[in-house]
Amino acid sequence: MSESKIKSVFQTLSTISVKDKIERKGNLDYISWANAWATLKQNYPNAQRKVYEHDHTGFNYFTDGRTAWVKVGIVVDEIEHIDYLPIMDFKNNAIGVDRITATDVNKAIQRSTAKAIAMHGFGLSLWTGEDVPELVTEGVNKFSPAKPLTEAQDKIPLKKDSYNWGKVVEYVQSNKTLGWDKISQQLGRKYVILPNEAKELSKLTK
Repeated sequence: MSESKIKSVFQTLSTISVKDKIERKGNLDYISWANAWATLKQNYPNAQRKVYEHDHTGFNYFTDGRTAWVKVGIVVDEIEHIDYLPIMDFKNNAIGVDRITATDVNKAIQRSTAKAIAMHGFGLSLWTGEDVPELVTEGVNKFSPAKPLTEAQDKIPLKKDSYNWGKVVEYVQSNKTLGWDKISQQLGRKYVILPNEAKELSKLTK
């Protein structure tokens, strides 16, 4: 696949106006999976969606024994972008694996579909700054409301051996055209990135 063709897909989709497709839930703007899929297929009729299943269980979600997530890929002109999304409740909190229903999984798959399409360019701007990858919140401590959180305390330490590392790597690879400076700023809103991790991630943007 030539570099020019890779750019043409992203440039085509990223220049399509989303104004007439934006919906609102609470204080958040979003594009429904149906609108995102319709727009994608109108421009790339051969685009395909892959909903990944666990190799051993056959379930259409994955779990670490505590929470769960879905894995959805969107293929456009032989280019696949994959999104991982936690299965969440209406407050966007991860649901314990023992409480997950088929409806919860379906909702996560549809939302993940919209996000994977956004990686190809359509509606990506809606995610900027507010959907930095976070599947689990390991390392986050609880603090008393009377004791304000410092900026460092409110962030998740990013380590290479953590589950979040794989998610962040996917994010950096999918958005490397933004450049490391921009990506590091976005990641810095959620994570404390140590020098060694930052060095390795920055290499992915070159």
